[in-house]
Amino acid sequence: MTRLNDFCHGLRFEDLPVRVKATATRSLLDTLGVAAGGSGTGLSRIIRDHAVAQFGAGASGTARLWFDGRAVSPAGAALANGMTIDALDAHDGHKPTKGHIGCGVIPSLLGVLEAEGKNDPQELLAALVVGYEIGSRAGVALHRTVSDYHTSGAWVALAVAAVTARLLGLNAKSTREAVGIAEYHGPRSQMMRCIDHPTMVKDGSGWGAMAGVSAGYLARDGFTGAPALTVEQSEVSDLWEDLGSRWRIIEQYVKLYPVCRWAQPPVEAVLALRRAHGFAYQEIEKIDVLTFHEAKRLRTRHPRTTEAAQYSLPFSVAAALVRGTIGLAEVSDSGLKDPEIAALQERIKIEEDERFNAPFPDRRIAQVSVALSDGRLLTSEPTEAIGDPEEPVSDGTIREKFRGLAVPVLGAARAERLASSVQGLENADTTDALKEALSEPL
Repeated sequence: MTRLNDFCHGLRFEDLPVRVKATATRSLLDTLGVAAGGSGTGLSRIIRDHAVAQFGAGASGTARLWFDGRAVSPAGAALANGMTIDALDAHDGHKPTKGHIGCGVIPSLLGVLEAEGKNDPQELLAALVVGYEIGSRAGVALHRTVSDYHTSGAWVALAVAAVTARLLGLNAKSTREAVGIAEYHGPRSQMMRCIDHPTMVKDGSGWGAMAGVSAGYLARDGFTGAPALTVEQSEVSDLWEDLGSRWRIIEQYVKLYPVCRWAQPPVEAVLALRRAHGFAYQEIEKIDVLTFHEAKRLRTRHPRTTEAAQYSLPFSVAAALVRGTIGLAEVSDSGLKDPEIAALQERIKIEEDERFNAPFPDRRIAQVSVALSDGRLLTSEPTEAIGDPEEPVSDGTIREKFRGLAVPVLGAARAERLASSVQGLENADTTDALKEALSEPL
């Protein structure tokens, strides 16, 4: 715990390697683009109204809901803005944790900064790195020590508590209490339940963010917590020894499509086959997908909600073939009601392959075979999704993705203003431009 505390409170922006600084800005831009796209969903509307009704601003200061402007507590902002990001499954992720960190850390960080009246852009970026580094290690530690597969909110809560402790200036004892409270109260929700039955609960990120922010404020006020086992158990000590020397923020992947990462390898495989052989989706008789166990469970067909569509492998593959990509339109009514996408889903079969189970979660692999009406059988290479940290996408790709998600909701001018406020943070004097671009109502 000493190493975590020293890293949490001692890290300064000027100490960060150049690549880490650049990745922090990329991660922030990417995540806020996803938030903009997610703000138009029913999930976001419901949770924002809930935050206003149940998490009103009080003595702990005021934070605003993104693309909404209403004032809530910092815990309420973490909850609602975090779930707005999670409403669109396009945010970055971390393969070893089988989950996502930024979707909980970033809304919590911005909410506490605003509530506490802090306005330093470099502190924002440094605290963001603290959150990614602690969250990634807490997630790996939880998987190592607990048999069930829990959602990202379970370990995001620890990262958020640490970031909140930093922003509140807590001492070592209170920081330990904050992290302990967060681990104890964080949502130990079971991820595969939502994979099998997709609903708005999704990855638990907003709930973990809310628990983490609350833990920091509780610790400040003297509330005590049980020790955080994912930090203090001897069997996970190795995960914490390289804080400040191994930068796990650069080990995150970027998603190009707003659907579960596990569905994206077969999407890339079928699109690669079409580029190579030039067939039309109308020529397809059958598609066989070989993949790993967890991806096979993305088996919902004919989804009626965006949540179900985002957790459906057959829908994702069919939408990509019919529309040429998967974007906001495809996981909204336009795609859900498309008869061509619906018909193609019926011709997709998914099978589990031990070759692809073995390397999961470090690698997510699929292979597809496409049978065409002219008798050809085309088989892909074993394929992984684009955007893995081993082959990161360019800054231009991140900006293109941001515009694709943000412009339909915000309009071109406001989307550009938001992007510019993020990309200029490192050299800015205040965070005012970012806060205003985020909080103006649609």
